[in-house]
Amino acid sequence: MPKIARELGALAVSRLSKPGSHAVGHVAGLALQISATGARSWILRVTVGDRRREIGLGAYPGVSLKEAQEKAQAKRDEIAAGIDPVLERRAAASRLRADQAMEVTFEEAAGRFIKAKSPEWSNPKHAKQWTNTLTEYAYPVIGPMQVRHVTRAHVVSILEPIWTEKTETASRVRGRVEQVLDWARVKGLRDDGVNPAAWRGNLDKVLSSPKKTKRVRNHPALPIMQMGDFMVTLRTTDGISARCLEFTILTVARSGESRFAQWPEIDLKKAIWTVPAERMKAKKEHRVPLSPAAVALLETLERNDKTDLIFPGPRTNAALSDMSLLAIMRKRQLEATPHGFRSTFRDWASEYTNYPRELAEVALAHLKGDATEAAYWRGDVLEKRRQMMVDWADFIAKPVKSNEAAPADEAG
Repeated sequence: MPKIARELGALAVSRLSKPGSHAVGHVAGLALQISATGARSWILRVTVGDRRREIGLGAYPGVSLKEAQEKAQAKRDEIAAGIDPVLERRAAASRLRADQAMEVTFEEAAGRFIKAKSPEWSNPKHAKQWTNTLTEYAYPVIGPMQVRHVTRAHVVSILEPIWTEKTETASRVRGRVEQVLDWARVKGLRDDGVNPAAWRGNLDKVLSSPKKTKRVRNHPALPIMQMGDFMVTLRTTDGISARCLEFTILTVARSGESRFAQWPEIDLKKAIWTVPAERMKAKKEHRVPLSPAAVALLETLERNDKTDLIFPGPRTNAALSDMSLLAIMRKRQLEATPHGFRSTFRDWASEYTNYPRELAEVALAHLKGDATEAAYWRGDVLEKRRQMMVDWADFIAKPVKSNEAAPADEAG
């Protein structure tokens, strides 16, 4: 049993000032250590097994004499129970470092996976395709989440909204999420077990087979007669998602083209939006003549100095998700989808105007078909399209009365 020094009281301890170690009694090995600069701290000197240990208990007077005695006795009780406090502290620090090393988000894990695998992909665009699909569909749901915390429920929440409408895309997203999570498991960032994005014996129990899923080929469109009322409501709706949907409608673009639109693509003086080929379905650069209404909308937007995106997410500065635009429709209990406005535009062009069908097809950036339509693509007929977009913007700016006949002879 180690010798216990004469016990000092709180007042006596406060008067200690000589540099060195001063035993204070009450608990064997407890001392107040004073440095040459006058700094004072508590220390407990003990023998654990065959090791001599010096255990710090905190600075004085932040830790009072009574608190130091309680801490010292607790350490001695641990030692009596077969625990080395120093080894336990080192182990705790090691566990903390290990836990911190596991703090990798899904988006970070995906980025590291893509970087690691890119050299083996023959097509250099493959990495960009991975990034784009994960950015659009996975990151809004699990991007900021720790990769070790991703569960089947999270994966299902990514896939369900697009499983029947975009089955091929959804299958591709699922496979990519699965590979990222497998990489994370091998890297020690996830526990062993069933990959929550795996298909066989897992997601095949909650989602229909991709090969047998009936494709939804037609996107529900809003009837022409409802467009004016909807636009009045939309323009009174606050938020960047509402502005993005309004821009999508005015330009009859696909939602992905507008959600990822960037300011350098816009020429406000010429009122032209040039969508780069890599963001177009046909992989062909597409020029969109902007109506005065579209230009006015853009001029009301504040530019974000952290991104070139015209419609960045309010918190992430990343592109809006497809669901953010669809949510506006669902909130108003409308069955239509953002993509469906393209069908509404086509119906308007054929039923309410004399514009050639081919001109509307070029505006929609559809693949060229016969020789007549191909001629429109070669010339781009930008100014004719511009007048068509002005007429479209004017038409949807006001409600249509139900007794109005389609004025098929008013435009051409």
